[in-house]
Amino acid sequence: MLIPHDTRIALDTVVDLVNTAPESEPGDGLADTGALYAFAERHLISGVGVLGEKDLRAVQDVRSRFAEIFAAPDARTAADLVNGLVAAAGTTPQLTNHDGYDWHVHYFAPDASIADHLAADCGMALAFIVVAGEQERLRRCEAPDCRRAFVDLSRNRSRRYCSSRTCGNRLHVAAYRARRKEAAG
Repeated sequence: MLIPHDTRIALDTVVDLVNTAPESEPGDGLADTGALYAFAERHLISGVGVLGEKDLRAVQDVRSRFAEIFAAPDARTAADLVNGLVAAAGTTPQLTNHDGYDWHVHYFAPDASIADHLAADCGMALAFIVVAGEQERLRRCEAPDCRRAFVDLSRNRSRRYCSSRTCGNRLHVAAYRARRKEAAG
């Protein structure tokens, strides 16, 4: 699946945002405005200005709505959720080229709040996944003790874990040890 750089960046951002929720990891990764500033800096979200409790609550709400999209049972449900999220953000598509990237589209208004920025850009990235008929690529880790979100960009849609280095490896090692123990009798 060919994904333009701006869509890939937005997909990485939405996955990281969803994974800040308490159900994905211990504690809330966006518990205060300091964490929100750190998130914005980590994802190079420009023009955030001064962030307050209202911004934090709005981003937490957008995060919950993105989590619903990852849990959507079918493309119709995902499309309805994406449509609602993007419409509420008041998208304003604009062509831009910056930071060494060629022309691409930003979907948020230049003075948008951080919540609207995330809802518009990340919502449109998820819209492209649904339009491509690839909604099943929006997944949760299958490790029993992990619920982290990820986008399966493998060629054959076979990725099962948020990270093959952590969850995948841990489960493969456990299965290997169980087989060895059973064989040893």
